[in-house]
Amino acid sequence: MISKRKAFLGELIAECIAVFIIIIFGDSVAAMYTLYDPSPYKQAYWGVCIVWGLGVTIAIYVTGAVSGTHANPAVTLALAIFRNFSWKKVLPYWLAQVAGGFLGAAVVYTLFSPVIDHYAVAHSLDRLHDGVASGVFFTHPGDFVSPLHAFADEIILTAMLVMGIFAITCEYNTQAPQANSSALIVGLLVAAIGACAGYLEAWAINPARDFGPRLFCFLAGWGNTAIPGPLNYWWVPIAGPMAGGVLGAGFYQFLIRPFMPSAKRSA
Repeated sequence: MISKRKAFLGELIAECIAVFIIIIFGDSVAAMYTLYDPSPYKQAYWGVCIVWGLGVTIAIYVTGAVSGTHANPAVTLALAIFRNFSWKKVLPYWLAQVAGGFLGAAVVYTLFSPVIDHYAVAHSLDRLHDGVASGVFFTHPGDFVSPLHAFADEIILTAMLVMGIFAITCEYNTQAPQANSSALIVGLLVAAIGACAGYLEAWAINPARDFGPRLFCFLAGWGNTAIPGPLNYWWVPIAGPMAGGVLGAGFYQFLIRPFMPSAKRSA
C-alpha cells in the first residue's frame, strides 16, 4: 500500500510531467509556425490548435490516474474553491506545474536551438531584443491588443475552458463523455479556444504554460524580453487565467449544475 506522502509525491511528479508534455508538443508546434519560412502552419492554423489540444489529451492519458491532471494552476484553484480539492496541495501543485513548463521549454530549446539561431541571423536579430522567444515559448499580445485588453481576454477564454472542464467531469452531467473519452474532449476544447481566439494573445489560458517557459527564457539569455517582457506583460497570463478559472467554475457550479436532474434527486 502506498503511503500518503509517497502518493502525494506521485501527484506532484504527475503534474510536472503533464505540463512538460503539453509544452513539448505546444511550444514545438509554435516553433514550426514561427521559425520556418514558408511555415507548414501559416495557411493551416488549425494544425497548431489541434497539436496543443492533443498535447493536453496525451498529458491526461499519461497522468490522469495519478493526479487528475490539473496541469493548470487556474484549474487547481477552481477545484480547491468549488470541488473540495485540498488547499494544502494547491501551492505544491502550482510549483510542480511551473516546473513542468520550465523543463518542457528546455527540451524544446534543445530541439530547436539551431533553428532559433538561424532565424535570428537571417532576420538580423539578437536574442535579447528579438521576438523569437515570445513567438515560440511564451505568449504576447497580438496586433491591436493592449495588455489590459489581453487581461480581459484571458479571463473570458479561461472561464470558457474551466466551465467546459467542470461540465465534462461533473458526475451529475448525463451528457458528459465517459471517462475514457473525456481527455479527448478536453483537448478539443483547448484547440477550439485557440482556433477562435488564439491570435488575440496566443491563448495562454494557463499560468504554468506561460510562466514556466518564460522563466526558462529569462535564465537562458532573453532577460527582460521574457520577464517583465514588453509593456510589462508577464503578469497578464498569470492573473487573467486565475480570475477566469474561478469565474468559469462558479458559472457552472451555480448556474448549471444545480439544475441537473440527477443533482436534484441527490439533494
